[in-house]
Amino acid sequence: MKRAAIFYWLIGIAISAIGIGAAFYLDDIVWHFILQHQNRAVRSFMQNVSRFGDWPSHVALGLLLLGIAWWRGSKKWMRVFLAMLVALAMAGIAGHVMKRAVPRARPSVKSELRWGGPRFSTKYHSFPSGHVAASTAFFGVLIFARRRIGLACLPIPILIGCSRMYIGAHYLSDVVCAAVLGILCATIIAHFVLSQIENREAQTKR
Repeated sequence: MKRAAIFYWLIGIAISAIGIGAAFYLDDIVWHFILQHQNRAVRSFMQNVSRFGDWPSHVALGLLLLGIAWWRGSKKWMRVFLAMLVALAMAGIAGHVMKRAVPRARPSVKSELRWGGPRFSTKYHSFPSGHVAASTAFFGVLIFARRRIGLACLPIPILIGCSRMYIGAHYLSDVVCAAVLGILCATIIAHFVLSQIENREAQTKR
């Protein structure tokens, strides 16, 4: 089991590294493509997606689901939904620290410097995307808990990422790195929470 886990981790790291490298290479190409294909109706839609795709909406959804699970007396789903909220918080904090540590001007900011700038200015908090990191971590835990339901929700963080790029808030690499960060946080939290659930279910069956 340990060898298999190490193998999967190595595969994941390799895929992440290739994806991040490709994203940085395609940053300018994707940004120029978006600039050339701006549409008023699409932009309005993407702005709404970006507005409602931030962490407060995810927290509200998580608390609602947690309340429903508590009302129905499902301790298993209470743990799952709580794990989703914890993963979201972890990704949010990590992303916020990275924004301050590595300032990057947003695509919409007219600046000669791509990297560097005021650490406390939101105009230079492009890397990574906090929206995408939080959403990916949130639904990532759900993928580990219930794969079909989680995969059905996967278009949500993808759409949020597209919206953030379309309105000029992030580059492709900001979104991809945020997704990797979210997946990492979801993996860590899901490992501890879901393993406890499986152990308790095994004990009850005995």
